[in-house]
Amino acid sequence: LKEIFSIFSFNEAVERLADSANIELPVKELSPEEQRRESSRKRLYSVIGLAGDYFHNCLTKTRMGKPGLEYFVKRHLTPKTIEDFHLGFAPHEWHRLYDDFTSKKHIEGNILVEAGLCGVKDGSYFDYFRNRCMFPILNIRGNIVAFGGRVMDDSKPKYLNSPETKLFDKSKNLYGLNVARSSRKNNLIICEGYMDVISMHQAGFNQAVASLGTALTPGHARLMKRYTDNVLIT
Repeated sequence: LKEIFSIFSFNEAVERLADSANIELPVKELSPEEQRRESSRKRLYSVIGLAGDYFHNCLTKTRMGKPGLEYFVKRHLTPKTIEDFHLGFAPHEWHRLYDDFTSKKHIEGNILVEAGLCGVKDGSYFDYFRNRCMFPILNIRGNIVAFGGRVMDDSKPKYLNSPETKLFDKSKNLYGLNVARSSRKNNLIICEGYMDVISMHQAGFNQAVASLGTALTPGHARLMKRYTDNVLIT
């Protein structure tokens, strides 16, 4: 139980335990504060999900995404793999996502900052990811909670992860685990990065995961322990 509650919010943990035991939970009346927190989390899930679609459409349906698509093709990814992992591309402009989301989707700038999609400096908003191939990071329920981005030029850092948010703690997330946990394999394979995981999955090793560019943490170990005692490090 301690392992589950360290990974999920209280309500998510209770729902997961009930699902695994096939128990129907009674409808609980939430306090105003609980309602506010749940509403905020749902809002963030929605906004980050929209960003995932935005980056994917930019990659696959616009001329802006051509450098990203060429990179993925060069790395021998198939159209199916690009679709399955919902890969994307962030335009090079400083405010493209911010302008589109505030003007067309009517999402406030502070929400974009809270979701890890934008930053703010001296009162001006800017896109957190620019000119990068985008890798959506999903939780085990299949919801996008963050992104990793690989730059297309010599800018540093080469790979950039979303900042930590209410939905994303990199020490408690593993890239690819949403698929690997259901792979029916008797082990997990720890890879170095996003492309390693994707290439492994495409080759049939769909139990591959990565630690998001950080050292393995106790949170990662607890997470893997829930699915297997057999972990291979590449």
